[in-house]
Amino acid sequence: MNTSKVWYITGGSQGLGLILIKKLLENGYRVAATSRDAHTLSQAVDLIDMERFLPLVVDLNNLDCIDESRQQTLATFGRIDVVVNNAGYGMAGTIEEIAEQDIRNIFNVNVLATIDVVKSVLPVMRSQRSGYIINIGSVAGFVGAPGWSVYSATKAAVTAFSEVIALDVKEFGIKVTVAEPSGFRTGFLTKGSLALISSKIEGYEAVKNAQGRYLSANGQQPGDPDRAAEIFIELAESPEPPMHLFLGNDAYNRASQKLAAMSTELEQWKLITIGADFK
Repeated sequence: MNTSKVWYITGGSQGLGLILIKKLLENGYRVAATSRDAHTLSQAVDLIDMERFLPLVVDLNNLDCIDESRQQTLATFGRIDVVVNNAGYGMAGTIEEIAEQDIRNIFNVNVLATIDVVKSVLPVMRSQRSGYIINIGSVAGFVGAPGWSVYSATKAAVTAFSEVIALDVKEFGIKVTVAEPSGFRTGFLTKGSLALISSKIEGYEAVKNAQGRYLSANGQQPGDPDRAAEIFIELAESPEPPMHLFLGNDAYNRASQKLAAMSTELEQWKLITIGADFK
């Protein structure tokens, strides 16, 4: 492993981001990590070693703040090799009952912050003629579940952005992966990470049943976050990492079933599809 690489990770004070930071530091990597509270981040990581760990206070909805954190990382470590856009949160509820501002807020964090971080680090990676970007999406961005429409929309946006930016930057030696996990045993379903809007409208039984299933699964998700962190480190060492990486057996099954259904539907409507062109 090339432990001289510098990692820049957003959303590092809890969940998968925190686990990844600890594992990287255990293996000798240098890590810059962002949080809204650097003290909380430092306490969570429990490592005082400014030669290898740089906690950063960053408002991810402020491009100037992101740019400043990039400059601090370069001033401390001299380069940025791997970026992990991990910051984000979930939202469940019916679209009728989610406030407009709440929708804008989750898009700001889950989508626009990811785009802005990539925008900020690309000049560095282009100059280096190398770099690797891991954007944390979700299987929900490909196969949604009832009640997760807004969250799924944010993760679908992350996936589409990742696919196209990978084409844009390939010539510079920069690689991109969008990781699309299913349920992992992190704090994702806890109050601090999930905006849950309980439905008061009669009906919407599919939404209410799905919310009950997901909440009852908290702490019992099959995905192992330690293993996910190890996989990310392995990907960063791979000469040809995947564009898409579904993580977890449930993610694989859901994606496989949707791909099969899409293929069937595509062929079923083929004549109508191709008949839309000028004759």
